[in-house]
Amino acid sequence: MAATTPYGSWRSPITSDLIVSSSIGLGAIRLDGPDIYWSELRPTEGGRQLVVRYGPEDELGSVNDLTPAPLNVRTRVHEYGGGAYVVHKGSVYFSNFADQRLYVQRAGVEPVPLTPEVTPATGLRYADAVVDDQRQRLICVLEDHRQSGEAINAIATIPLEGGTPSVLVSGNDFYSSPRLSPDGRELVWITWNHPQMPWDGTELWIANVNEGGSLSRPRKLVGNVKESVCQPRWSPSGTLHFISDATGWWNLYRWEGERGEPLFPMEAEFSGPQWSFGQSSYGFEDNTTILCTYSEKGIRKLARLDTRDRSMDELDISYCGIGSLQVGQGFAVFLGASTDRPSELVRLNLETLQTTVLRKSSTLEIDAGYLSEPEVISFPTTGGLNAYGIYYRPQNKDYETLVSERPPLLVKTHGGPTAAASSALNPSIQYWTSRGFAVLDVNYGGSTGYGRAYRNRLKKRWGIVDVDDATNGALYLVEQAKADRDRLAIDGGSAGGYTTLAALTFREVFKAGASYYGVSDMSSLAAETHKFESRYLDSLVGPYPEKKAVYEERSPINAVDQLSCPIIFLQGAEDKIVPPNQAEEMVNALKAKGIPVAYLLFEGEQHGFRKAENIKRALDAELSFYAQLFGFEPADEIEPVEIIGEVK
Repeated sequence: MAATTPYGSWRSPITSDLIVSSSIGLGAIRLDGPDIYWSELRPTEGGRQLVVRYGPEDELGSVNDLTPAPLNVRTRVHEYGGGAYVVHKGSVYFSNFADQRLYVQRAGVEPVPLTPEVTPATGLRYADAVVDDQRQRLICVLEDHRQSGEAINAIATIPLEGGTPSVLVSGNDFYSSPRLSPDGRELVWITWNHPQMPWDGTELWIANVNEGGSLSRPRKLVGNVKESVCQPRWSPSGTLHFISDATGWWNLYRWEGERGEPLFPMEAEFSGPQWSFGQSSYGFEDNTTILCTYSEKGIRKLARLDTRDRSMDELDISYCGIGSLQVGQGFAVFLGASTDRPSELVRLNLETLQTTVLRKSSTLEIDAGYLSEPEVISFPTTGGLNAYGIYYRPQNKDYETLVSERPPLLVKTHGGPTAAASSALNPSIQYWTSRGFAVLDVNYGGSTGYGRAYRNRLKKRWGIVDVDDATNGALYLVEQAKADRDRLAIDGGSAGGYTTLAALTFREVFKAGASYYGVSDMSSLAAETHKFESRYLDSLVGPYPEKKAVYEERSPINAVDQLSCPIIFLQGAEDKIVPPNQAEEMVNALKAKGIPVAYLLFEGEQHGFRKAENIKRALDAELSFYAQLFGFEPADEIEPVEIIGEVK
């Protein structure tokens, strides 16, 4: 018989120990003929990332770790990285996190460095490489930090046998996606300049590759400050394809003659924001058939596109989240996630459409009775508009839903802020719902997946639109009798941490919150952050310092006098994107005011936690924090977090 225990006190099998001990991060799929490679982030190895291989001669389900410890396959270009390795004829070329040098690992041989040591140790960084087999070199993005001031970005070459990088293309602020035509005669790339971000406006360029390897006749094909172009690809026969949001939606295009032709215009997103290098959402089965993934109303789908008659057929697969799509001969590989299973590495037979799971991100086996089904909702927000989110009701088969009380609600605000929440299974969300919390994962205005117009709602209005949508989403659920008005909490990381702090400071809706490496001082962020994001706030807030008054007005640190609810801060000690001083200034201000506050500083962590013990501690600490404030006793035996200040 189901128990009637108060919300928050439900005992759940989805523990923090279970989440971190049984989980790895899957990403960055690459193909080398029939061989499949991917990257794995392992929290139990201190957050180390390595390359793993699966070959057709291997037994089904077996994997081979390639990268020996302590090497860590991760690049710091743009700080967010991505595109950290490439595979060619059995050789893996990768960036090592500690020294940012490129290494090569050939079959049966220990990795050796390709690029020289420099001063400072991470002064040269590399990403997004392709192999130029004809000229025996890598072509990649280079980021040079050896001089004072802003880093210099370029496209460069490195000999496959090792040597000093040679700049091929330079002069713009940013570069990505160098892609060589199948015959090796043409190179395309993406570029953009301050203050644009890659989802604001980019340009697609092409140049001829001379016999000696230099470039000639560089010319812009498409793109401008109001058009975002990404993911250039060549078909097997050498026809250039790309994704553009010229219509307001990221759609697939093909270059024909002197213009780009849309292949299948629709109100759907075939790409996402290019926060990291190497993203892939389409590939070629043959010269006329494209396998692609797209997002429609927050749900990701997989489809076949026939470029001859420009028709598209959706494939019936059981995944609502699809990423890192790669297409080989007769098969495709992608990262797939569903509402009841975490991310998996999936091989799709293109003839039979049968799927085989090669690797799971988690060995977590959760009884469906403990899983809350996501519900995509739309709710009214400021200005007569609607915003979107994913709602999860409390769910635990061992407990009855109470009629005598409404559940506490945790509103989650994603980072970016140019990003999106997904309905794919997230054990960290189920951690809450299986204990009796309702959860709202908000896709506030500015989120991707809903077209450029929705994305642009946040222009000059960060700290307003996102905050309005988060608070209106919470109040909507209160009105629907799905949440307790007196137990509303909000959390978020990075930009989501800012939205959290702003909602707690400038609105009187939430009763508590958790900031994971969140921004409290907009001016400090504008002045101190790294090159990639150094002008991001121009579009979100306004140019700095010209709009300094606006920055100060929207910074929670400057409005602590308006703050009257408790906050827990969780921060990485080595965070270069949001330095610890931002959290510490806010903590000290709350202490001075006598508002209950908790602060956990994690040594060795950067922007986002990668170590198992820290992920576990942060999750349990947040639960302990709400338990002390909302007056319930967790069923788990967790280490209580110390709250400074009187809890009333």
